[in-house]
Amino acid sequence: MREQQNIEWKESWRPEYFQWICGFANAQGGRIFIGKNDDGQVVGLPGIRKLLEDLPNQVRDLMGILVEVNRHEEGGLEYLEIVVEPYPYPISYRGQYHFRSGSTKQELRGPALSAFLLQKQGKRWDGVPVPGVAAADLSAEAFDLFRQRAAKSGRVDEQVLHDGNEALLDNLNLIDGEYLKRAAVLLFHPTPERFVTGAYVKIGFFATDDDLRYQDEVHGPLLVQVERTLDLLQTKYARAQVRYEGAGRVEEPPFPAAALREALLNALAHKDYSGGTPVQISVYQDRLQFWNEGHLPDSWTVENLLRKHPSKPFNPDVANTLFRAGYIESWGRGTIKMLNECRAAHLPAPRFYFEASGFVVAFAAYSVAYWQAQGVRADLAPVLLYAGQHGSITNTVVQQQLGVSKPTATRYLSELEKGGWLQKSGKTGVGTQYTLTEP
Repeated sequence: MREQQNIEWKESWRPEYFQWICGFANAQGGRIFIGKNDDGQVVGLPGIRKLLEDLPNQVRDLMGILVEVNRHEEGGLEYLEIVVEPYPYPISYRGQYHFRSGSTKQELRGPALSAFLLQKQGKRWDGVPVPGVAAADLSAEAFDLFRQRAAKSGRVDEQVLHDGNEALLDNLNLIDGEYLKRAAVLLFHPTPERFVTGAYVKIGFFATDDDLRYQDEVHGPLLVQVERTLDLLQTKYARAQVRYEGAGRVEEPPFPAAALREALLNALAHKDYSGGTPVQISVYQDRLQFWNEGHLPDSWTVENLLRKHPSKPFNPDVANTLFRAGYIESWGRGTIKMLNECRAAHLPAPRFYFEASGFVVAFAAYSVAYWQAQGVRADLAPVLLYAGQHGSITNTVVQQQLGVSKPTATRYLSELEKGGWLQKSGKTGVGTQYTLTEP
């Protein structure tokens, strides 16, 4: 065994480890071994018999839960194992709520504590009822948009779409008793910011990180924000490149519209709205990134997003309505779709990472600056740019594009192949082609 999400090693017992027991009980349970060092080697535990007797009673009195305490022996040295089961209701230690996340223990406070307490009650943040708001207060434009989209998606019964607005909300599970849920306010209210701070989208065009040239804010119902934001991105920010095929004019957006759509919908559906910060889209000449105050599900890493994974929306009621309207899928395929769309457009794979307490999806276009950032020499970058734009490159093309001899072109291609940026295919000689290595 080794230390991991459900296992912790401690050399000796300290009262602060009650917090770890609390953290395991609030998460997925776990085991704490007392009398082992950080390498998992047994070092022995003085006073083990008293701890064996006292710890179960102390945990019961301090937290109201039962733990199993076992004595083990290895190489003549004794150590304890404390087995903590996960509890379906919140467990506190001296008024504090602790939670095991990954290999660390955190004290939950503020919005994180509120979300945790709601989840233990079987609720999510977007499912909390909001007093003082009625269906009549919501936006007719948002309802019309939903009905149009849902009729096209076929994911809502046609009869339901002809019902009144309140009946439609009830069918979407956006009503709790006599109150509308937060999700209903976010999705359909004309000014959701009256109830949820930061429930809007900011877009800015940057020449450099500290040089903002122009910006927009998109307000209104979440359903309308989706349409308006996508329209702004496609018409004002992500300007299409123009090329000609014969006499025909072809406009190509710098980034696939379908990929940007998925990134926006993921940001809106998975955002932690309790944080009060809007979704932020930063656009540059050759890159674009979405930032939202979001989190991955417990025990997930970014690697989970790069392969088929279950759908675990942070705001399930919001996500369900977006699904019924045909905006998103319910199978957790959004990130994979972004990857595939970029690959088909001969673009780098989007990057997913955490930054400044939020989640980022970053798109980039191939450029000299991009390849230099990957460690490629400036004089070799044009080779990779051509391969990216045209799908492949040959020795002859390198000679023509760079004005170099055949031996020099061969050396360039060989260097890029050895560096892992190009992969060779085809027969030796004229039939040999080089394509960008799949990300």
